[in-house]
Amino acid sequence: MDLQLSVSLLFILFTAGHSLSCYECLSETGSCAGQTVKTCPTGSSQCMSTTAVAQVGDITFKVKIKDCAVACQSGSMNLGYVRITSSCCNTNKCNAQDAPEPVSNGKKCYFCDEQQSCSNTVKCSGTEDRCIKATGTFGGQSLVVKGCVSKSIFDATSVSVQRCVGNLCNGAQSVTQSVLFLCCSLLNYFLMH
Repeated sequence: MDLQLSVSLLFILFTAGHSLSCYECLSETGSCAGQTVKTCPTGSSQCMSTTAVAQVGDITFKVKIKDCAVACQSGSMNLGYVRITSSCCNTNKCNAQDAPEPVSNGKKCYFCDEQQSCSNTVKCSGTEDRCIKATGTFGGQSLVVKGCVSKSIFDATSVSVQRCVGNLCNGAQSVTQSVLFLCCSLLNYFLMH
């Protein structure tokens, strides 16, 4: 009986000691100064740090998120009016730092602005080595998203997306779109994955 109790206690201590701990923060002000440590739920194998910056007219929004993740891909995406950068790791409290600010890499892609023009260009940064074009419909309205993306982010998405590798290879034609809907959808994708 003493052996069973000892083995059970040892097992509980062993499994509890192997739970991943990550910093947790959801900041709409762009600062994670008050971040806390969280023990990740079963199934979470990574810590993530994500920064999203959106520009709508003259207003800029900056959101920082740190949390546990079931699956996470390091990389970034720039759609002209929104940039999302994620950094992923798999050791305790490894997401203490914010996702890094990417540096321009010389590549350019087209993006669609809030005036529904897709002839604007955006400078790609960091590991953003692909131009993308995603199309869809929402409420009967045609939607197109264009911009720069890291290969790791592109490979992880299940959304139907066309990609290309050359400068400005994602076309410049204009379309009708809802910029606010696209921003919210992309941010929701990153929050849920």
